[in-house]
Amino acid sequence: METNLQTVPKTWKPTVAGILDIVGGALSILGAIAVFLGILFFIPISRSAGPGPVPEMGCWMIPGILDAISWIVAVYFLVVGVLPIIGGVYALRRKKWGLALAGSIAAIFGSSVMGILATIFTAMSRDEFE
Repeated sequence: METNLQTVPKTWKPTVAGILDIVGGALSILGAIAVFLGILFFIPISRSAGPGPVPEMGCWMIPGILDAISWIVAVYFLVVGVLPIIGGVYALRRKKWGLALAGSIAAIFGSSVMGILATIFTAMSRDEFE
């Protein structure tokens, strides 16, 4: 039985997409770490600052809202950082095109320019993946 397999030449596109994904993901994780440090160090300071802007509301409501928003932002940056790193590793290995593309799309939400370029390069190099 003879198979007719064409060899697709390897280009620079998946490599560049993988590097852009990993760099964008690392920057997002650094952003998540910054928000976590802000939660640990700056929110306790804001609680001891006194009453909120509206005296009837009390000082308990503003820090509670600030806590919730800060945790949501931190988790968002963490997720948007981990997915591009995983997709970038698969793009560098030229395996699982769908996962590499998903990581590139997730990178758009963390660092838009790098994510857009990584998505374009990953989509253009679909034939090079296993």
